[in-house]
Amino acid sequence: MSRTPRPLPLTTTQARQIWLHAQRLDERAPFGDGARAVADAVAHLGYVQIDTINVIERCHHHILFSRIPSYRRADLRHAQSVDRSVFEYWTHALSYVPAGDFRFFLPAMREHRREGHKWFASVKPADTRKVMRLVRAAPLTIRDIEDDVLTEKEHLWQSRKPSKRALQLAFYTGAVTISERQGMLKTYELMTRHFGWDTLPRPASAREITTYLLDRALRSQGVVSLDSICHLDAPRKKAVVGLIASRVRRGELVPVVIDGAGKQEHWAAPTTLEANGEVVSPDLVHILSPFDPLIIQRKRTSLIFGYNHLFEAYVPKAKRKLGYFALPVLIGDEIVAALDLKTDRQAKKLLMQKWTWVGQGKKTAGRKELKQKIEDELDRFERFQLAE
Repeated sequence: MSRTPRPLPLTTTQARQIWLHAQRLDERAPFGDGARAVADAVAHLGYVQIDTINVIERCHHHILFSRIPSYRRADLRHAQSVDRSVFEYWTHALSYVPAGDFRFFLPAMREHRREGHKWFASVKPADTRKVMRLVRAAPLTIRDIEDDVLTEKEHLWQSRKPSKRALQLAFYTGAVTISERQGMLKTYELMTRHFGWDTLPRPASAREITTYLLDRALRSQGVVSLDSICHLDAPRKKAVVGLIASRVRRGELVPVVIDGAGKQEHWAAPTTLEANGEVVSPDLVHILSPFDPLIIQRKRTSLIFGYNHLFEAYVPKAKRKLGYFALPVLIGDEIVAALDLKTDRQAKKLLMQKWTWVGQGKKTAGRKELKQKIEDELDRFERFQLAE
């Protein structure tokens, strides 16, 4: 009878180095440049979150810029609309995901087709028939539909246009996909026509999806926990626990204990632990999005980096501590500051709303050097904000 191996101890410094390498934030340009770099980055990370807030550049562009120094917005448009190497769908949030992973999302699309979607329960069959008739004729945006009779919103983020809700439902069922974005204006296209398919690929089985989620997390996180694998997807946890246990028994995963994690269990592949030890260059500076994969799982970021990020866009101004849209600043393997920035596109400048030192940045020793490094990166960040 096999015995569970004793967990290996891991310092938070070691965990940081492993995670940063898995996120490819320990290199200057790990993916190269152009649309191919976008496809490779999304494939490696597993997803890149999309969000509408644009006080600075929207997070999907920002996340890619953090890993592709030469990134241009046109590179993502090319990957989505020309190469079709990425597509949009729901992970823990609306995201760009690799087109090669499409089959893992098909079961969710089929479920929405059978059972509907709780967010779009008010969509009427007539509205769905209308938008599908239009999109079969040609790709369209919501602006192309001008004959809607507007309705009252059922919640804050809902559109008053019945056609928009019908298009969104068709998106979740997989009948249509988003073939292009101009800002946040989406062009909807038939899924099969966009990808040039006669029929949809074979959907992944439940077992295959479980394997996919674990492998995606191991690739992009290095050291994983059940929460980090199944972020906002609690129903998957039972199956993932079983898969982890079988891999531990086969020696393909090793249990580890991270300093300060308490009873929370973590695992890593033996090869990941053997490769650990690379020190991240203190000259590498990244101004990160609050939706970056390194930041979005707040408890994980707090455990491994000792940094509690506050997202305060919806907090009353008087109660904010870091600012409306604070961006963590990573230097080497330490988060040292949070900058509340705003892009004034009309005046063509990046505005500093608030600068907060955190972690090692609170220490006065060496702060002048840290500040200079951040200001140098701010110059590059401003050029990105104002480009195109």
